[in-house]
Amino acid sequence: MTVRSMAAAGETVGRRGGARADKAASRPAIPQAGLVAARNAYAGRRRRERFLAADLFGEPTWDILLDLYIAAGEGRSVPTTSACIGAHVPPTTALRWLRVLEARGLVEREDDGADGRRTFVCLTSQGIEAMNGLMMQWHAAINVAPRPAQVILASEDTLAGPAIHAPGHHPCADDLLALRL
Repeated sequence: MTVRSMAAAGETVGRRGGARADKAASRPAIPQAGLVAARNAYAGRRRRERFLAADLFGEPTWDILLDLYIAAGEGRSVPTTSACIGAHVPPTTALRWLRVLEARGLVEREDDGADGRRTFVCLTSQGIEAMNGLMMQWHAAINVAPRPAQVILASEDTLAGPAIHAPGHHPCADDLLALRL
């Protein structure tokens, strides 16, 4: 819906109120634990760039989803240009991925009623629910206390028997544990 069509329908539009605020209020809530997990994931992606070249990890859609999820949890609106900057890729690349996310129903754009040149981007209810599910799983996985028994994992050498790892250590969880840095 555009600003003009909203005004024609008698809806209030504006920077902090009106239709955009009403839509935000109708979206699912973001649990604090999910917000913490998302902040850690986003910060972890920036930290790893201190040690490894950023071009090794091209995931602009993930950066956009994390950025929008954090903004939704903090009650902030995100201009489209800011979402592109947060993706850490050229604007044309970020805009292309925003269109993909929009086509898949995970994000939507909203006009700024105060400035017709600017649009905002936010997660849809479907996008928030998907991110809530993932972030809460990550939060639970990271905060699970180590078990006293040994963990038995299948490995490539399954024919020779299972690989046994130290209590509480799971090599596949190393990327999740890195979020605690």
